[in-house]
Amino acid sequence: MAQRIILNEISYHGFGAINHIPEEVKKNKFKKALICTDKGLLEFGGVSKITDLLDKENLAYEVFSDIQPNPTIENVKDGVEKYKSAGADYIIAIGGGSPMDTAKAVAIIINNPEFSDVRSLEGVADTKNKCVPIIAVATTAGTAAEVTINYVITDVEKDRKFVCVDPHDLPIVAIVDPGMMTSMPKELTAATGLDALTHAIEGFTTKAAWEMTDMFHLKAIELIAKYLRSAVNNEPEGREKMALASYLAGMGFSNVGLGIVHSMAHPLGAFYGTPHGIANAIILPTVMEYNAEFTGEKFKAIAKAFGVKHTRTMSPEEYRKAAVDKVRELASDVGIPNNLKGIMDIKDLDFIAESALNDVCTGGNPRDTNLEDIKELYKKLL
Repeated sequence: MAQRIILNEISYHGFGAINHIPEEVKKNKFKKALICTDKGLLEFGGVSKITDLLDKENLAYEVFSDIQPNPTIENVKDGVEKYKSAGADYIIAIGGGSPMDTAKAVAIIINNPEFSDVRSLEGVADTKNKCVPIIAVATTAGTAAEVTINYVITDVEKDRKFVCVDPHDLPIVAIVDPGMMTSMPKELTAATGLDALTHAIEGFTTKAAWEMTDMFHLKAIELIAKYLRSAVNNEPEGREKMALASYLAGMGFSNVGLGIVHSMAHPLGAFYGTPHGIANAIILPTVMEYNAEFTGEKFKAIAKAFGVKHTRTMSPEEYRKAAVDKVRELASDVGIPNNLKGIMDIKDLDFIAESALNDVCTGGNPRDTNLEDIKELYKKLL
C-alpha cells in the first residue's frame, strides 16, 4: 500500500524566523491579512511583533482576537464574517492550537461555502478546494498546528470536541520562531511540551505508523526528553529545541493519526475546560501501559530515546516499564499532576467515556478498545 506525506510548502525555523513573513506576503502578492489570534497574545505583545513587521512594509491587515482557548463553532462563524468584512485574501494565524484551528476552519469555509455548517467539517470532510492561504506563526511548542492537516472545534451545545481532518487546510507557510515562545509561563511550556510528547509517542505507536513517520517521532521524543526541562526554565537552547521537536512530531502524526490518549483528553477539554496539554500529559503514561503489549518493540526505542541504557538486553517487560517510568518522571519534573482528581467527576463517566470512544482518534490506537476499557482507564486515573 502506498503511503502519503503532506507537509507545508515552506517553513522557517529558529530565532528571527518571523522576519521572513513580509517577503512571503510580497512574493505571494497578498493584499490584506486577517490576523487570527487570542486576546492574551494581543494584550501581552505577541501580536505586535508581527504587526510591527507588517506596518514597516505598509502591508494591510485587520485583527480578529475573539477566540477562546478551546475554539467554538461560534468563534469560527464570527471569524468567517470578520474575514469577509475585512476584505482579506489571506490569514496570518498567531498562537497555539486555538487560533490556528480557528483559522483553518475559517479558511476552509471561505473557499468551500457548502461547509458553512461548521459541524459538517467533522471527521474527513469531502472539501473540494484548498483553503485560503494561511501563514501560521507558532507561539507554543506543542500543538504543531502549523504543520498538521487537523484541527479541533468545540461544540458548546453538545459539550463535545470534534476533530476535523482535511489536507486542504494546511498552512502554506509555517513560522517556527522560538523568540515567539519566550514569554510562555512555565506551566504552559510544560503542558504544551507534554502535548508534543504525546503526539510523538502516539504517532510512533499508531496503527498507521511507518518508517518515515517513525523517524520524525523518535527524534521528537529524543529532543523533548533532553530539552523540555530546559525550555520550562526559559533557556534559549531549550526553547529552540522544543520548537523543533513539536514541529517534527506534527510532521509525523498529521500523516498517521493518534490514539486514545487524545480521544480521552478531548472530552475533558470540552466538558470541563481542561487545558489539552495537561489532559494529555496526565493520561499518557496510563494509556502507554494499556497499549504496551500491542506495540511490538516500539517501547524499546522510546526508552532508548529517553536515554535508558542497555535496552538491547532488556526483556519486553523491562523496556516497556522503563519507557513509561521515564514519561512519568519527565511529567513530574515539570509539574504535571499524576491523576484526574479535581478535574473529572465520576458522575460524568458514562458521557465522557462514550465521547472518547466515538472520537476520531480512537481508530488509530494500537490496541482495539471498547467502552468498558475506556471507563476503567478513567477510573484508574481518578
